[in-house]
Amino acid sequence: MFLSRPRRFGKSLLLSTIRYIYEGKRELFKGLYIEDKWDWNESYPVIKIDFSVDIREYKEVYNRIEDELEINYRKYKIKEDKKKDGIRRFKKLIIDLSEKYSKQVVVLIDEYDKPILDLIEDKKQAEEVRKILKEFYSVLKGLDRYIRFVLVMGVSKFAKVSLFSGLNQLKDISLDKRYGDICGYTQSELEYYFKEYLEDINIEEVKEWYISYNSRILRSL
Repeated sequence: MFLSRPRRFGKSLLLSTIRYIYEGKRELFKGLYIEDKWDWNESYPVIKIDFSVDIREYKEVYNRIEDELEINYRKYKIKEDKKKDGIRRFKKLIIDLSEKYSKQVVVLIDEYDKPILDLIEDKKQAEEVRKILKEFYSVLKGLDRYIRFVLVMGVSKFAKVSLFSGLNQLKDISLDKRYGDICGYTQSELEYYFKEYLEDINIEEVKEWYISYNSRILRSL
């Protein structure tokens, strides 16, 4: 799945929620809707990659990939082959995890587009980042047998830069009405949970800000 949403809409929180569900952390969901609707006896290894750091030049993307892979290797106590580059180690991590636990792997990627956005005004460097990330994400294409679920999240869709051309299994749910309220707040939630903060606020103006993002930006991506 692929989902784009504005900043501060709870994308990272959603990824963490999905992570703990797949890891079988039932105690975190006690009394919540999903508690009696999920098989907590089944758990899966989860790889979480987070690109929410500041990138000042394209080569720093390699360092971020290395750091994120190392975190995941240590978490699952899998021996890391540092002679391989980050792209090949990512593929190896997925396969090794699946074989170690005899389970398919869940892959969650947060702020997938931030390295490009950080360098968007430098066309040459942004293109280099695009190439690196395209190769990185393409690892997922041939590993269906090892993968249970993938969710990629970020601010932009980048439909025109072919970032996911090698990963054609992704289903874009960004404008799917069924997932419209999966992040952020509905108006009724806003008015209920933040009532005391809205006493002197023009709710129609807030509504206009939100709808403006949806209609003018999301539809143009």
